[in-house]
Amino acid sequence: MTTNAQGAVDYSTKIPNNVGLNDDQRVLKALEQWHPGYIDWWMTMGPEGFQTSDVYLRTAISIDPKGWAKFDYVKMPEYRWGILLAPQDESRMVNFGAHKGEKAWQEVPGEYRAMLRRLVVIQGDTEPASVEQQRHLGKTAPSLYDMRNLFQVNVEEGRHLWAMVYLLHKYFGRDGREEADGLLQRRSGDLDKPRMLGAFNEATPDWLSFFMFTFFTDRDGKMQLESLAQSGFDPLSRTCRFMLTEEAHHMFVGETGVGRTIERTCEAMKAAGIEDPYDINRVRALGVVDLPTLQKKANLHFSLSLDLFGSEVSTNAANFYNSGLKGRFNETRLDDDHLLTSATYPVLKFVDGAIRMVDEPALTAINMRLRDDYVKDCQGGVSRWNRIIEKAGIKFQLTLPSVAFNRAIGEFRNIHASPEGQLLSDGEWAARKDEWLPSKDDGAFIESLMKPCWDRGKYAGWISPPKVGIDSKPGDFEYVKIAVS
Repeated sequence: MTTNAQGAVDYSTKIPNNVGLNDDQRVLKALEQWHPGYIDWWMTMGPEGFQTSDVYLRTAISIDPKGWAKFDYVKMPEYRWGILLAPQDESRMVNFGAHKGEKAWQEVPGEYRAMLRRLVVIQGDTEPASVEQQRHLGKTAPSLYDMRNLFQVNVEEGRHLWAMVYLLHKYFGRDGREEADGLLQRRSGDLDKPRMLGAFNEATPDWLSFFMFTFFTDRDGKMQLESLAQSGFDPLSRTCRFMLTEEAHHMFVGETGVGRTIERTCEAMKAAGIEDPYDINRVRALGVVDLPTLQKKANLHFSLSLDLFGSEVSTNAANFYNSGLKGRFNETRLDDDHLLTSATYPVLKFVDGAIRMVDEPALTAINMRLRDDYVKDCQGGVSRWNRIIEKAGIKFQLTLPSVAFNRAIGEFRNIHASPEGQLLSDGEWAARKDEWLPSKDDGAFIESLMKPCWDRGKYAGWISPPKVGIDSKPGDFEYVKIAVS
């Protein structure tokens, strides 16, 4: 394998890698056999209408943090999806659970084979799902800059699929090969063969939904990857650590996309002399997204993303932790025994008709702990959005709704609650839900704004330009050279 001390990637095979595929012909052959099916999936379910366009994309060429990617024009089907793992630390240990202090595993422990395979498959299933959800968005891109960012997210989700498929082929034999094939057979929103997690079967009908998805749902992905990066199974840990390098851009796209939408709305309101953010019809007449509707979109995507964490109290989560397969966010920085056999953790629950905080065994509250870390991470981005509104002098604040709001999984799945966490009857919820979640009319209005703007250096009227271009390119850079059919 041609890898240097800086972690360069071997490009001599069809599949770029830094895992020595040239020396592992069994896995190389299996991946080469899987490759045509992947390309078929990409051509049918990847970005629609732009497969022959040159896109200014970054491609991972190293695992060296100082120079891991290069930028150049690439046609998306020709993108070099590769298998890249973070550097191996031969002294790495299992840092938590019953195996704490043991040397990290380089092979799958037999007793945890099924559990590990499940973790890899679920993570793998989310990656193509989001590409499928977003495949139509290029046609309504508000700029070439945004179109390029969409396609960058898409090709990297594709690479993350390859990362999981490599683990399945390398470590799970025939079962792994069958699971890898299954990842190409399911489809987002398909009634017969849906994706495994609910949020990945929801439509992404417009660019505001895309920005909210990459802010909220990709942030859930970050938290899940952070917990898998703690795994005692070292190849999974190394895979996820490198995936996190790419995932940071996806959340950047979401946060700045919503932020630029807010900025443009505030600019338009100030120019028109509109001080009341709830004067929705007047604001919408300016061709921008009113702030209350932005709040509704945030409510929706936050609540859908919370469901991805599963039940607040979970024996499965406890088993994953105790087995050393999946840790907590920043596991090694936490000041406790990393065993949690006698520890407790406060969990918000629905008890005797009221929402109360209850101390639960910390082992079974692992999901709750990770979700709390997620909420805190989300709040940082929301606070930055609010600073844009505050700077414009508009009296409005975006907030995260209660974790009891609009839930389909966990403690609050069978109740109705307001964004403030007040319990509601079925009738009250039915009467007021359009105040808090996007209505059909809201969706139709947002859709009416989704007119493509593909001129160099130009942006749709509902969104502001970015502060800085990708790879420090000038404002009129041609990020996508749209092929003329």
